[in-house]
Amino acid sequence: MSVSREPPAVSSRFALAAPRARAAWLFLVLGLASVASLLAALTFGSFPVDVVHVIDSIVFPLPGVVHDVIWNLRAPRALAAFACGGLLALAGTLLQVLLRNALADPYVLGVSGGASLGALLALTVGAGAAAMSLAAFAGAVGAIVIVFGLTYRAGDWNVYRLLLTGVVLSAGLSALISLTLVLAPDAQLKGMLFWLMGDLSQSASAAPAWLVLIALTVLAIAASLRLDLFALGELKARSLGVAVGPLQIGVFAAAALATVTAVVLGGAIGFIGLMAPHAIRLAGIAQHRALVPLSVLLGGSLLTIADTAARTAWAPQQLPVGIFTALIGVPAMLFLLGRSR
Repeated sequence: MSVSREPPAVSSRFALAAPRARAAWLFLVLGLASVASLLAALTFGSFPVDVVHVIDSIVFPLPGVVHDVIWNLRAPRALAAFACGGLLALAGTLLQVLLRNALADPYVLGVSGGASLGALLALTVGAGAAAMSLAAFAGAVGAIVIVFGLTYRAGDWNVYRLLLTGVVLSAGLSALISLTLVLAPDAQLKGMLFWLMGDLSQSASAAPAWLVLIALTVLAIAASLRLDLFALGELKARSLGVAVGPLQIGVFAAAALATVTAVVLGGAIGFIGLMAPHAIRLAGIAQHRALVPLSVLLGGSLLTIADTAARTAWAPQQLPVGIFTALIGVPAMLFLLGRSR
């Protein structure tokens, strides 16, 4: 008796249809969530503004108190929060595929430690916001140079050496940060602690961060097929024609640039870069063509919501946004892990 079998081409089309449909639904949900998070950031605050006035100010931007509150105070901070969250999620996605380590996050390379040390030293001497940002940028770049210099030797690239170098450097920088906090004047101590736990209140224009986010996201999507092959293993990727060495250096550079931009913009904000890519993978998305933009949307939405809560929960006093990223991310991650098989 003959048994009819489905042709391989038909079965492969059905196998690809489900992930594509799931990705389309996630794009729709996270797109709406991104708009809702930005709208909530413009609405909530110590000065009451309802949604109708917010939408009216967006469609018909007439001068007035509501216009000034929305466009001069809340909109720049909301855009900075979304860009910062998107950059952290993008860096986490790239580092997890580069190191093939599910626990990799944007701060595993010591970039956060270098930026934190530079910013705290600037705050110790009473520097302003611009000088603090420059010092944080210099510290982050210094950490990147050390890690890359010790990892890449005469054309030899080793991701395990990269991971160990970053961990060791982070431990040393953490000790220097603790020493700086102990020796710091009391007048600057609160500002230092805020920066270490994430603070978007002093963020400048978010336009450079948005340019970096868009450019790196486009490049990552363009390299998504090579990232998918590299995730299968270095030897497998080489056998399929992927230039592994240049790809590793490019991914490292993109992740480092995204991390530096996010840290300089909002301080040391944790958990977003670790949780956002995991959440998208647990939703059934593995291909980087969809994983990268979905992670960016989720990371931006989460940090925007967390920053809105940070400045409204105890208004008029503002709280560090890093507290709320953990309060939002930990239960959400535990829920997703509990549901996953």
